[in-house]
Order: sequence, then C-alpha cells, then structure tokens
Amino acid sequence: MNRFLLLCLLTVIIPFYVFAQKNNAGIQYFIHKTALPVTIDGAMDEAAWQNAAAADSFYMVLPMDTSMAQVKTEVRMTYDDRYLYLIAICYNALPGANMVESLRRDFNFGKNDNFLVFIDPFEDQTTGFSFGANAAGAQWDGTMYSGGSVDLNWDNKWLSAVKNYPDKYIFEAAIPFKTLRYKRDMLHWGINFSRNDLKTTEKSSWAPMPRQFPTASLAYTGTLVWDVPPPDPHSNVSIIPYFLTSTAKDYTTNKSSGILGREGVDAKIAFSTALNLDLTVHPDFSQVEVDQQVTNLSRYELFFPEKRQFFLENGDLFGNFGYTDVRPFFSRRIGLNTPINAGVRLSGKINKTLRIGVMDMETAGNEEIASPAQNYAVVSLQQKVFKRSNIGFIYIDKAAINYHPTGSDSLKGVYSKYNRNMGVEYNLASANNVFTGKAMILKSFTPGKSGDDLTHAANLQYSSRKWLINGQYEYVGKNYTAEAGYVPRTGFIKLNPSISRYFFPKRGAILTHGPQLTLNYFFDTKFHRTDYENVLAYLFTFRSKSTLSLIGQNDYVRLLRPFDPTNTGKDSLLAGSEHRYSLTGFDYVSAPQHTFTYAASMRYGSYYAGGHIFTAGGTLGYRVQPYVNINMYVNYNNLILPQPWGNVHFWLIGPRIDVTFTNTLFFTTFFQYNQQTNNVNINTRFQWRYKPASDLFIVYTDNYFPAPFAVKTRALVLKLNYWWNL
Repeated sequence: MNRFLLLCLLTVIIPFYVFAQKNNAGIQYFIHKTALPVTIDGAMDEAAWQNAAAADSFYMVLPMDTSMAQVKTEVRMTYDDRYLYLIAICYNALPGANMVESLRRDFNFGKNDNFLVFIDPFEDQTTGFSFGANAAGAQWDGTMYSGGSVDLNWDNKWLSAVKNYPDKYIFEAAIPFKTLRYKRDMLHWGINFSRNDLKTTEKSSWAPMPRQFPTASLAYTGTLVWDVPPPDPHSNVSIIPYFLTSTAKDYTTNKSSGILGREGVDAKIAFSTALNLDLTVHPDFSQVEVDQQVTNLSRYELFFPEKRQFFLENGDLFGNFGYTDVRPFFSRRIGLNTPINAGVRLSGKINKTLRIGVMDMETAGNEEIASPAQNYAVVSLQQKVFKRSNIGFIYIDKAAINYHPTGSDSLKGVYSKYNRNMGVEYNLASANNVFTGKAMILKSFTPGKSGDDLTHAANLQYSSRKWLINGQYEYVGKNYTAEAGYVPRTGFIKLNPSISRYFFPKRGAILTHGPQLTLNYFFDTKFHRTDYENVLAYLFTFRSKSTLSLIGQNDYVRLLRPFDPTNTGKDSLLAGSEHRYSLTGFDYVSAPQHTFTYAASMRYGSYYAGGHIFTAGGTLGYRVQPYVNINMYVNYNNLILPQPWGNVHFWLIGPRIDVTFTNTLFFTTFFQYNQQTNNVNINTRFQWRYKPASDLFIVYTDNYFPAPFAVKTRALVLKLNYWWNL
C-alpha cells in the first residue's frame, strides 16, 4: 500500500507545463484614473467613459471556441480614489425580450442573459472575485478559488445598474476598493469578461477560452494594466450590527418560547488590502434559506453546503481541504443544535504566494441533547508553488469546554474531550489547466483511539476538448475521526477511475455526444472488496443547450453493518449479506432559454434483497420575467421488497415561488413535503435590502405532520441588520 501511495504522490506532483507563460499574457486592457464624476445609472453619457479605452473583441466559447463572437459586447473601465468602475454594452444579436429568471441576486448563470467580470488581483490564476448582473439588473457576486470556482454565497457592498434599450442593455458598476483584497503596489491584475446570450445560445469571453473550461477559469485571464498602482483604501472597517425578535412553539410538547429579543454584531477589519479580520458576537443565521430536502436511500449521511455569511470569505482555505467525502473541516458542524457565542477569523494573503486562515469559534452547551460547550480552532496555510499549484497545511482542534459538568462523567463516550486533525495536501494545476490533481495525508487524534487513524488520497485529471480522464484513490483508516469534518464512511480503500469522450458533429441538432464510464470500487483496509458502483452513460448535448443522458448502472454491496433499505429504522438486512443490483434510466434537462423549463430523471432495476426499485423525478419551472419564478421539484421512489418491508413508496414534493418586486425587494415561499420523514415544511421569507448589504428579514416557518396538517413546530422571526463602514 505504501508503494502505491508513493507512486500516486509522485504522479500528482509532476508539474506539467508549470513554467509556461501565462496563456493570454498578450491580451491587455489599460486602465486610467479619472477625475470626472461617474453616475451608476446604466447610461454611458459621462465624459469619463468617452476617455476610457474599449475592449470589444470577444471570442466565442460556446457552441465552439474556434471563432470570434457573433454577439457584440463592448467593455470600458476606469477608477478614482474610492471605486473601480466598469460599463458593459451588451448588444442584441436577435430581436425579442432578454431571457432572465428574476431579479434575485446570484442567479443561475446558464438560465439568464448576463455579463460577468472575473478579477484576479494577485494574478496568481487561483483566487479572485467575480461581479456581474443579468439583463434585468439582478446582481451576481462571489469569491473565486481553485482557479475557476465561484462561491456565490459571498455578498458584499457594491453598486450596479442595468438599463435596457431597443438594441442592447447596458450594465454599469462601481466596486469599492474596500470590497476587494489586493496588493497595493501591483500594476498588473488578471481579468476576463464573460457574456451569456441565450437567444443565440452563445457564450463568449474577452480573453479566449477553451470550451471545456468555464469562462471563470483564471488560467486564461487577460491582463488589467494600471497606469499607477491602485489606491490604498485607507481605513477599512465595517460594523454590521443586527437586532432580532422571534417567537416559536413546539406543539408536540406544548412549549412556547414567548417573544424573545436577541442582538449581535459582526465586524470586518482590514489589516491590509489583502488580509481581513472577521469578528462575530452572538451571530444569528435565521435568514439563511432552508436546505432542499432529498429522499435518502443511502447508507451514509448526506452533505448540505454552508450558506452562512461569516464562514464564506476565503472559505476554501478551510472547507476545500480534502475531497468531497473526506473533509477534515466542515463549518456546518459549528453551531449544530447549539448557539454560537462568539468567533474570530483572520484570512487572506500574507504576500503574493502565501495565504492564511485562522479561525476560533465557541459554542454554548445544550442540556436537552447533553452537549457541552465546544471550542473550534482551525489554522490553514496555503503556499503557492510553480505557476498555479500550491501546498496546503491544516490543523483542526475541537475541544469540549465543560467535559465533566458538576463533576459528572455523564457525557463521556457521547462527546469526546477533544478531537484534532492535522494534514498536508498538494494541489496541482498546470498552466493551461489541462492537468489538475491533488494528493493529501491526514491524521486524527482522539482519546481512546490510536492506530489506523490516517487518511491519504490522490487524484490526477486530464481535461481536453475531446477527453476527460480522472484517476483517484482514497484510504481512510477505521479509527480516523473528524468530529468537525464531513467523513461519512471510515475503514475503506476507494479506487475511482473515470473516462469521457466527446464527439463534435459538423451539423445537425446535436452539438456534442459521447460515452462516460465511471467506476467506484470500495475495499476494506485489508483490500477485501466490500462494494462497487459501475456507471456507463451516453451524453447528448444539443445546440439548443438541452441535454440527454442515457444511463446503465451495476452495483454490488457487502453490508458491513445492519441496514434498512428504506431508511425508516428497521435495520433488517444482516451485516455480511451480499446484494447485487442493476439499474437503467435517463436524465434530461430542457433548453434554458424558454420561460417554461423542465428536467426529468428516471431509474428502474433490481435492488437490495432481490427486490426492485423505480425512481422518477424532475423539476418544472415557469417564469414571468423578471418578477416571478415558480419551480416545482418532485421525486417519487417505489421500493418492491420482500417482507418485512413489502411495497414501500416515498414522495418528495417541493414547490417554490420567488417574487422579486425589485432588485432590492424579495419574497420567497418554499413548501416541502417529505414522506420518508413524515414532515411538511413551509418556509416563507421576506427580504428588503434597504441599503447595499443592509437588510430587513421576516421569516415564517412551519413544520407539520400530515394527519392532516397537524402542526409540529412554528416560528416567526424579524431581523434587521445594517452594514456600517467606518
């Protein structure tokens, strides 16, 4: 096993093309300071814009990346001591209304006509910021990490306006330098502009981009050339206090909270233009949207992403360490069923090549679940090496503050006194992004557990226009423990190769098609096979942007512990029993440019214990542009099993209505019926963004047991926060 690990590490660490010149180094935009006023109104009528250079030669990315864009776009930029200004003139190629979902912030990129800018202030081709808007004026912003991923949960304070004309729409923005993180003496930033036009199904970018990569790919940015270094934003302190009042009642116990008041405060303090300190006291996240529920037929815990604002800036330093099913740190563990007392987080760049993240959070205890107060401390470092790769280090310490309350050992065995994790990883990214990969090793420290507490894993991926090839392995020791992480399974070795091939017809309705083969093999730590999942699919992508995938799947499972295939608590299949089953089905997603959209998915085949399964689901969407967006999610599972289960079926229904009166006034109602958990959830949220990044929320939540509609819990929350820059 050690030889295999060494081979994987050496393979991943090979720096493919790492010393190559930046791909689009010759594509440059020269930005000059203005002393003239700029009004953010979606009109290019200020003299400042007439003096700015125009970037108007865009390249097509989709459908094909072999020509100039057919849809014309023109971009101009300037700046003063406070703001970075940008204006984009997005001309119409075809008549008709623009395609948008709503005025909701952070819209779905593929379902909206939009313009985006991707900014790499350190020109490290790894991290940055993105801003933009759809054709109706809804804002889109996020932090960038891993060379091309955008975290849209990040919100910050900036100004924009979109104005529609008969032949175009104009997007105009003012981004405060206080919002950005950068090194003040750098004269070159990485930058790219992206345009999505659904009427022509064309996606384009200012700096040319291979079609297999998103336009957010920082490996292909052009260069923003400053006439003088960008200004120092001087004092950069933001105080964000909030006040909340709420009432709640548990009808199953007939307990009511009465009317409660709560207040807290967040603060952002810039130590430099690249390093930020976040503080929070008594944070509250009641305004965060509820998770979309799913029917869980797996043997393991499900993953739901972090949405809380405090954890998001530079969140990749903490949460992206490891792989999707081996995360040593998962911030949603903090404050799970317990309130957070306070927290501090320092994150950003020490210099051009070194990033740092330090976080400490304290939670209160919860007597109802016998949980002691906890402290979570995390230190993460990331050192850039070669052109775009980096080496990372992480240390996590979760400790119980009151492990023996009043001298009792009652919590021993329920909550450990402490759990610590330490690890390093190497992230490979070649200069042209064709080769990417990772190699990591982690060790946990937990009282009462020693030996076989290591985790190591590696992967290498090759991405070209015609091929996508990935090889991955994981080893997780049976005693490896990450109490502050997400590791749903331990004591296994996983081998996961996959390969996809793409073909490009010269004409016809099909844009690309090709097979995809994915193999997932699991073994115990003595390399005895425990389960596998083999999936063969054939994917069609149509010129209309609709997709169809035909799927065949073959599975084998040797249960390591008793398991109820309905996940309703029966645990009737014996540990050690073997099960083989096969499934066939399809996935279809309609073209996004219509006001009525839909997606459908189906699987049918054999199942555990010689049974059968039929599962079908999909979404229906209808929008009244740009004010109303209606979505209906439906999932149905029918399990045909021997006794004691028999014929079991589960419905999951989730209609959602988004009403965006303006781009600052929103109303959302989300209804979810989950038959597997016997629960109906209704979440209604009103949001008024009365000033940039300052909001009033009214949130109403009900949970019912359908007998019929017997109330289980009910809560009403009113929250007001204000973003105050000092």
